[in-house]
Amino acid sequence: DGVLDEDTVAEGLHKLGRSASGIEYVYLNLSLSGRELSDINILSRYIHLQKLELSYNKINDLSCISHMPHLLELNASNNELTTYFVFKPPKNLKEVDFSYNQIPKMQDLSAYESLTKLLLDFNNIEEIRGLEKCHSLTHLSLSHNRLTAISGLESLPIRILNLSSNQIEKITALSCLKTLQKLDLSSNKITSLEGLEEHDLLEMINLEDNQIAELRELECIEDLPLLRVLNLLKNPVQEQTDYWLFVIFMLLQLTELDLKKISVKEKVAAVNKYDPPPEVVAAKDHMTHVMYSMLQPQRIFDSTLPSLDAPYPMLVLVGPLACGKRELTHKICRQFNNFFRYGPCHTTRAAYFGEENRLDYYFISQEAFDKMVNTGKFIATYKYSGYYYGLGRDTVESIAREGLATCVHLEIEGVHSLKKTYFKPRYILLVPMDKEKYEGHLRRKGLFSRPEIEEAVSRVDKYIKISQDFPGYFDAVVNTDEMDEAFTELSFLIKAYLGLEPPAVSGSIQDLNSR
Repeated sequence: DGVLDEDTVAEGLHKLGRSASGIEYVYLNLSLSGRELSDINILSRYIHLQKLELSYNKINDLSCISHMPHLLELNASNNELTTYFVFKPPKNLKEVDFSYNQIPKMQDLSAYESLTKLLLDFNNIEEIRGLEKCHSLTHLSLSHNRLTAISGLESLPIRILNLSSNQIEKITALSCLKTLQKLDLSSNKITSLEGLEEHDLLEMINLEDNQIAELRELECIEDLPLLRVLNLLKNPVQEQTDYWLFVIFMLLQLTELDLKKISVKEKVAAVNKYDPPPEVVAAKDHMTHVMYSMLQPQRIFDSTLPSLDAPYPMLVLVGPLACGKRELTHKICRQFNNFFRYGPCHTTRAAYFGEENRLDYYFISQEAFDKMVNTGKFIATYKYSGYYYGLGRDTVESIAREGLATCVHLEIEGVHSLKKTYFKPRYILLVPMDKEKYEGHLRRKGLFSRPEIEEAVSRVDKYIKISQDFPGYFDAVVNTDEMDEAFTELSFLIKAYLGLEPPAVSGSIQDLNSR
């Protein structure tokens, strides 16, 4: 008949221990699962219970719990409850499971301040409410309900939150839950990850079966330092090209994606594809140019005629944006015009004010640049600040036919690529040591945006670090804080390379020697 009796209670009692007062031994736990009970009023006598298991019955009345002041854990899942917490609150009640019932709405739980875990899965709840005073609540589960929005969770110390299988569209309300560690939002209608930013403790996010379509949504979670597990299965975003590697690249801290472990090899592949180290970029570029040049009709190049022991002479001035390498390159080529000719690179960027086509660069379209790559026209290429640059084989050849050496200026990315070729240039690093002065110089030019200036200044340290960490990577380093002094030093170096005697009439050379 579903009425609980003393004999059944006796079968379920276990764990003997001291009562709350400490003056007698009593049974602390009672398990009555799966007994088709509907009437448990007899439990009003068992005031010492601390853990009560009532799952898989037909209970719709829990008023007897009002007489259990010491209760810590209650499991009333899989019953016929239509309301919950309709009993005098046990002072220290911590964990409650009301899953798989028929509860239509949440009650005010202000009196249950000790509650740490609340499970309400598989009910008919439409709104999260009544939890404002539950300042100890760390685990909340409301999966398989009728929620359409997230609310009523402000400033709660929740670490584990399960809101899967509802009708939720936005998760911005989660922005205040900074203690979250595990989050399950699977099987909802979520389109954006806005609201998950700055959740520095978040370790796991399940977003399976939602409507996330854009990879840029990952920007909301890319800076979460402890995020290790992410599930985006059954989202439109999975159809994006290179989805797997791109997500791994964006979230290198992950160890598991879409229920699959991420290997070290996959992380390396992701980095090499989307932000490869300079050496990898240079090697790929070199392989590209070798492959395409091999497909062209073979001919003897003037730049390869000297010999392996005496490779074609080339001078490369390398340094950050607008550090003076353009001006110094032209001045060197004018001063040593019997030895050097300037070789302009091709580029896909537009000309800056004062630059001239064919004199400073060959300014070409991306389509034209790609065509030159595919027909083996470049010796080396590189990408900087979103634009492509390439040293053309015909450019070097035309200078070599004149019996002259080629002088070019490049960014460090171009040096990485050129070092992969058979050319053995002299590399001279031109670098401004006074970054504050350099930044002011860039601003006064009025040619560059704030991000471009910040990037250029930050690269000064990169150049200096390469010079320090890899002795010999550059043949010489010249400070460009003062352009006249930089030209004097550069000129002196080149005369030494050429075996020329520096002229005694040069005041600046005398100053240099005296220093």
